[in-house]
Amino acid sequence: MTDFMSAFWIILTGALVAGACALAGCFLVLRRLAMLGDAISHAILPGIVIAFLLTNSMNVLSMFVGAAAVGLLTTFFVQWLNSSGVQNDAALGVTFTSLFALGVVGVSLFGHAVHLDLDCVLYGEIAYTPFDPLLWNGRYLGPRPVWINGGLFLLNLTVITLFYKEFKLAAFDPDMAKAVGLPVTFLHYLLMILVALTTVGAFESVGVILVTAMLITPPATAYLLTEKLNRMLIFSVALGALASLLGYLISVQLDCSIAGAMASVCGLLFAAAFLFSPTHGLVIRWIRMRRLRHRVADEDALLWAHRQWETEAAHSFTAGQLGESLQWLASEAQASTRRLNLSGLLNLEKGRFSLSESGHTKALGLIRAHRLYETYLDELGYPPDHQHDPADRVEHHLSPGLVGELEKATEHPDKDPQGKIIPTAE
Repeated sequence: MTDFMSAFWIILTGALVAGACALAGCFLVLRRLAMLGDAISHAILPGIVIAFLLTNSMNVLSMFVGAAAVGLLTTFFVQWLNSSGVQNDAALGVTFTSLFALGVVGVSLFGHAVHLDLDCVLYGEIAYTPFDPLLWNGRYLGPRPVWINGGLFLLNLTVITLFYKEFKLAAFDPDMAKAVGLPVTFLHYLLMILVALTTVGAFESVGVILVTAMLITPPATAYLLTEKLNRMLIFSVALGALASLLGYLISVQLDCSIAGAMASVCGLLFAAAFLFSPTHGLVIRWIRMRRLRHRVADEDALLWAHRQWETEAAHSFTAGQLGESLQWLASEAQASTRRLNLSGLLNLEKGRFSLSESGHTKALGLIRAHRLYETYLDELGYPPDHQHDPADRVEHHLSPGLVGELEKATEHPDKDPQGKIIPTAE
């Protein structure tokens, strides 16, 4: 077999495992059961041991049945303990450690006689995929793991497509799902069956690390990139396939574990989404908060400048006077006046700033929002000394539409509770 074909089968197997795991994993992430796949992948060891002892052979089908049975038993025990009052994380920990320990005991007792390969049982190896052929009447049909994981991918895709609305409602609002008559318990165990079959099916060919990584990380990454479930499913499958491709290429360059490289790429993709996601990214949130702080500071500076102009205290000012009055650092005052000047809200002449026409208009809009909100709070019964501070914070976040609604709610007042004139919308 050529190196190209070997690489193709390995990448395809990884992509199929990623797709099958991602489809089920999205609902696990949404239901906060992300570690269930890791629990199943460890807990199936006693099933493999029992299947070997009963059949006295390494037949793939018998081991798959034994592992799948214990995988389903794991989900049942976790759900039973959880419904009995045990916290979900504790139920997962108790179940999978107990079953895994039972499997280790079985291997230690009978392993010398049955020749169980712990590397295969516990870890798997995706690099061996091209050398595990599926033969039909003497014809080579491709690697067996490709057919197994491809079948699991199609099974998960079919079931989730058929029950998409039901799974969606049960994941986001199980109480509502019960209220409208959906079989929530049946849907839960149907999802658990898919998770167990997917985990067991991929276990031998790719190992624990890659199964757990693909079941959790691509869905968690997709969750950071979108807020729609259908896109989350598509993104998670695509991210898993991308991790398979990049992971294989990295493993070739570094001469390291293929499954480990694929799982590492999953982690790197998650880190990138965690930092740069347009909705939840840490860097993006920092940029938004920085922009918000700048906008609030600039609007406070405009309001201060307008009050100076309105009371005829001064029609022009320096950045130092602004900072001293508002108790800002000199650098903050200089940065704010520079931004306002660049945006055309302040004029600069001989080192002194003054409000431009657009600056006056902007300041009047803020004053209008502030005084209408104070009027609204007054009608709600807020004491006069408790009206200014909330209005001072809210004025920066009221859109023109909300200001119009405030004006309607207060019946178009001319003055605020302190008797100050409220500027008109024009």
